[in-house]
Amino acid sequence: MALEANYLRVRLQQPGPAGERQLLCTRRARLAYGGQQVMVGDWVGLDGCDWGDGRAAVASLEPRCSQLQRPALANVDQVLVVVALAQPSLDEELLSRFLLSAETTGVEVVPVLSKADLITTAEASSWLQRLKCWGYDALCISREQPETLSLVRQRLAGGVAVLCGPSGVGKSSLLNALVPHLDLPTAAVSGKLQRGRHTTRHVELHDLPGGGLLADSPGFNRPELPLDQQQLPLLFPEIRRQLEEGARCRFRDCRHLQEPGCGLDHSWERYGTYRSLMEQSN
Repeated sequence: MALEANYLRVRLQQPGPAGERQLLCTRRARLAYGGQQVMVGDWVGLDGCDWGDGRAAVASLEPRCSQLQRPALANVDQVLVVVALAQPSLDEELLSRFLLSAETTGVEVVPVLSKADLITTAEASSWLQRLKCWGYDALCISREQPETLSLVRQRLAGGVAVLCGPSGVGKSSLLNALVPHLDLPTAAVSGKLQRGRHTTRHVELHDLPGGGLLADSPGFNRPELPLDQQQLPLLFPEIRRQLEEGARCRFRDCRHLQEPGCGLDHSWERYGTYRSLMEQSN
């Protein structure tokens, strides 16, 4: 559930003899010798359980269905990319970069547009439609409209999700709203830079009242993008959708730029972003 200095907080699949649900654990040295890194979200095997002191040791790791490096998190089902519609104002390029970075995980990516109460309904609807064209079923939320959080809860029920996005967009505020007893610290956006201050210092899984687990992660202001010409096209849902619908190119290594016989329509909104990233990768 969490990494705390040299210790791991592990939830038991079945309660212990005295009803214990969590133990504070160390790691067996053989895991490190075998090059196995224990991550938040891992299913692990324990030994040396001391039920009186609530201690044990992590002795083995189960296979993972997914793995994120930043934040370090295992077995994630969804990545929620949280961005603010205002304060700070939504930067289209930054949003796109966070979405592409999230796409590298190979799991479902869900954009969450926060602070919807600070813009008009028409503006919020326009962003939802744009993201629909990009290939995302985005959610719009506002702390002034508690009913919008029910859509987030429904989307998260039953799985493991992680929040990511720039600092100061309301990730900790969203987590507080979804899991009220946490009372995580939040910080205002800098008036000069229009950037938030980092308020989350480590990765930890939290239970959602409606089921599922949600991880918060330290904020970061600019995501890292892979500049691999083979991987990059498939990070764009617009390209994946066209290929799934039967678009074919003359050459198998087509970069979908100006190659003769490219079967893709290049009129989609983010094509300029795609082309710029492909040129940077040369």
